[in-house]
Amino acid sequence: MSAEQLSQSSAFGAQQTEADGHTVIQVRGARENNLRNVSVDIPKRRLTVFTGVSGSGKSSLVFGTIAAESQRLINETYTAFLQSLMPSQARPDVDGLHNLSAAIVVDQERMGANSRSTVGTATDAYTMLRIVFSRLGTPHVGTATHFSFNSPEGMCPDCEGLGQVTDMDVDQLVDRDLSLKEGAITVPNFQVDSWYWQVMAGSGLYDPDKKLRDFTETEWQDLLYKAPTKLRVGTSNISYEGLVVKIRRLWLGKDRESMQPHIRAFVDRAVVFTDCPACGGSRLSQDALSSRIAGRNIAECSAMQISDLAEFVRGISDPSVAPLLASLGQLLESLVEIGLGYLSLDRPSATLSGGEAQRVKMVRHLGSSLTDVTYVFDEPTTGLHPHDIQRMNDLLLRLRNKGNTVLVVEHKPEVIAIADHVVDLGPGAGEHGGTICYTGDVAGLAASDTLTGRHLGHRAALRTKVRTPAGHIGIKGADLHNLKGVDVDVPLGVLTVVTGVAGSGKSSLIHGYLASRDGVAVADQSPIRGSRRSNPATYSGLLGPIRNAFAKANGVKPALFSANSAGACPNCAGIGLVYTDLAMMAGVASVCERCEGRRFTPEVLAYTLRGRNIHQVLEMSVTEAHAFFTEGQPRAILGRMVDVGLGYLRLGQPLNTLSGGERQRLKLAIQMAERSSVYVLDEPTTGLHMADVDKLLALLDRLVDDGNTVVVIEHHLAVMAHADWIIDLGPGGGHDGGQIVFTGTPDELVANGETLTGRHLREYVTGLPAYRSEGR
Repeated sequence: MSAEQLSQSSAFGAQQTEADGHTVIQVRGARENNLRNVSVDIPKRRLTVFTGVSGSGKSSLVFGTIAAESQRLINETYTAFLQSLMPSQARPDVDGLHNLSAAIVVDQERMGANSRSTVGTATDAYTMLRIVFSRLGTPHVGTATHFSFNSPEGMCPDCEGLGQVTDMDVDQLVDRDLSLKEGAITVPNFQVDSWYWQVMAGSGLYDPDKKLRDFTETEWQDLLYKAPTKLRVGTSNISYEGLVVKIRRLWLGKDRESMQPHIRAFVDRAVVFTDCPACGGSRLSQDALSSRIAGRNIAECSAMQISDLAEFVRGISDPSVAPLLASLGQLLESLVEIGLGYLSLDRPSATLSGGEAQRVKMVRHLGSSLTDVTYVFDEPTTGLHPHDIQRMNDLLLRLRNKGNTVLVVEHKPEVIAIADHVVDLGPGAGEHGGTICYTGDVAGLAASDTLTGRHLGHRAALRTKVRTPAGHIGIKGADLHNLKGVDVDVPLGVLTVVTGVAGSGKSSLIHGYLASRDGVAVADQSPIRGSRRSNPATYSGLLGPIRNAFAKANGVKPALFSANSAGACPNCAGIGLVYTDLAMMAGVASVCERCEGRRFTPEVLAYTLRGRNIHQVLEMSVTEAHAFFTEGQPRAILGRMVDVGLGYLRLGQPLNTLSGGERQRLKLAIQMAERSSVYVLDEPTTGLHMADVDKLLALLDRLVDDGNTVVVIEHHLAVMAHADWIIDLGPGGGHDGGQIVFTGTPDELVANGETLTGRHLREYVTGLPAYRSEGR
């Protein structure tokens, strides 16, 4: 370097500009949801972890304020036309946000239910693979679109690229030993004398008094498969179609989740999905399947475990596609590195858990050249075994080290430990939260007297005495997905934890072979379907008794106190918001001016119950309402919601604002009233602060002590330590898993277990290194 260049470099290095002062994101006066005028500085280009109990305001600050405003400001840079195609975003309730950078949110929202979306299409790995096959596959069959099951050139014509065809189990539709007049049709809404039944029984195509088993072939075809046709019956013309044809038209074209529960249960029972016989479930045309590289076609590559596919791709060498092969190989290696090597590219996106979906999204950003971006993560350790958490920590640090700001909402001590900076919110949940309890480094948090600080070193102890099983539920020869002929007994009357690394077969075993049995109640984290009107009060059945209480106290009809019925504000139809379409601009949601967001007419709001109107009751938290309703059904429902740790939720809070863990606990509160004998929970600690995990364990104990069996799929070491019995699957994920590697008490696992789970549980309860046998 010349003297002149050295001089310029030195001058540049010494020069300070205003830009150098942008070292923190400044939040001033944030009031989104329950935040109480929060002002805080968050260091840029650092890893900041946000802690606090569920409902303390973490997500309101990180997602609802910082990320939301960043994305809204970015959207405002686009033209009005483009903004009209984007979801509308209101400005967060905050006085000021300064020094924001572009925010990328990597959340746990599932990746949609589109049956054409797979891991391969969602990550672009399948797109790259299609190009490779279009260049190197023999015989050569055409461009990359000829290998796409979403294009006419590449899709199987029989199943149109879906890979599956539907068939009806006729014996779920009719009872062959009965006649129509005796109720032979067992389909919902086809009972004797219903309109649908009358059309069929009066069609004249068969005798309604004749047993179905005695039908001729023609009569059987007419009953089930006759195409829509007009028939003259007496003096009337009727439209007739076979039973199977009508069912397909009525229900099979509709979204399953939009069906009424009894219809959905029937469809699940009667409709059988089978692999398309033409393509063998591969979704592709015969031309696409004929082209091979190193003996494998593209469908076989897509079905391979990603870790194996990465090795296969490394073995392909051709200068014409060398850059593409390098990119594909790097992407596949990233999926392996992030703990998803057990998946395959043909795995439907809708079947991924929230944690898996988040990690798939994360892969997109690992190889990005962008820096000075704000990455926002929502509990990235969800669904991860303790063995995999260190790998996730390494990825978060990699993103930070590239010069990005990484904001993480998290409860796990292992993630908190790597933070450069911690923001702890609380001190409680809901109206008792929303304030900053601590900001600083991890050592300072541990020394603080906050709830999080006090629990950082907390460990659940092993039981001094485990419960004795009252019997067993036997599972024999389980071979769903990667399970390898598993035989296992699930003990009754105790708390059993099913664990193992991601992809080891836990969900396949429990949901595939236990959850469908009679008397088993399943509470999982799947979305609760409902409109923007749905809330905890409507979903739990609480609104009915509340309406009745108001009606009785005021001598009026209960319908007045429903925002979906007579008492609704006519201006906003009981929603509380008015949605305005601005044509070329993004639509705007504004508070209804007539009811001021209260959802009801002034006449309805004039009626009170012990001094509170219906709007004020729906604004109560569950804990407040539990104190307000001192008897009857409302008290019982609210008591169960408090028991599962949802005391901070508002009764009228929209369901789509609930996290996966909150949805699961709400379902559990409802199912606790059913008095099921076996409860299956899937990672119930998701979203729970360390202090709340103890409350969850107390609730599980109470369920068991009441005579129930509780089976928990879980990675949290505190839950494992508290169990009576552990079923550990592994040893790895995908084809490296699917076996029982340990069954027994936690004490036995700590003393003798050399599985991955055993090593980490030993470290958790004893403080000894997780890998003592390997000298690490």
